[in-house]
Amino acid sequence: MTSAGEAARAVLLAGTPDAKVKAARKAARDWRLGRLGHRFDVEMPEQPARPSTPELLPPNRMPKRGRGGSERGRIALIHALAHIEFVAIDLAFDLVGRFGGHFPRGFTDDWMAVGGDEAMHFALLERRLRALGSHYGALPAHAGLWDAASETAHDPLARLAVVPMVLEARGLDVTPATIERFAAADDQQTRRILERILKDEVRHVRAGTTWFESRCKAENLVPHAQWQSLVTRYFRGVLKPPFNDSARDSAGLTRDYYQSLALPTGFVP
Repeated sequence: MTSAGEAARAVLLAGTPDAKVKAARKAARDWRLGRLGHRFDVEMPEQPARPSTPELLPPNRMPKRGRGGSERGRIALIHALAHIEFVAIDLAFDLVGRFGGHFPRGFTDDWMAVGGDEAMHFALLERRLRALGSHYGALPAHAGLWDAASETAHDPLARLAVVPMVLEARGLDVTPATIERFAAADDQQTRRILERILKDEVRHVRAGTTWFESRCKAENLVPHAQWQSLVTRYFRGVLKPPFNDSARDSAGLTRDYYQSLALPTGFVP
């Protein structure tokens, strides 16, 4: 029987969007149906396979996007969101393959499902790009989204602290305003896609918080203090308000975690 680790590695090594989505959906489905062994017997690659496009640029070289009003601006924003979801597929399956053996079986249940969600999100956004006359890869994309995985490849607590509990939690903060932009542009199809993604993101952040707290309890660590220590050490960015406190609370990510590390409201770094 193929192992969960082998299935996760297959996702990471899939180099085209179509192949990665298919591998992710297959892994999530096979795990759910009991077709994969609960074993983590292969190493994860340091870097996932990537398609030849989009061109990956550092943040300071990324072209400015519009605010989503014009069709060109909306395409650029959807493309950026699609790239985030594409990288999120690899982040979820690397979490399974790299750290699944450190946790009970329920950890793999959760993160296989998250990986399947991320593949579905990417597919929805990519389909929307094509409906608007574009496609994933037509524009440059952010080169640094995998950095958080590289920085935390040695430590499951650090990975949980930074990826679901910082990066994906940021989606809870900014997605509602993005939904409003597409609604104002009367792009109801994209609005509905983003509403679905936002709903799923709450569950993803909750999975991160739940397993982070479970691990802290097992190691006799104080979750809030440990999270703050790990984020200070491994997260290169800043925690910027405003925060979607209600969505974060629903995900178990209470103000006790992030409030003391947040920039003051109105502060421009």
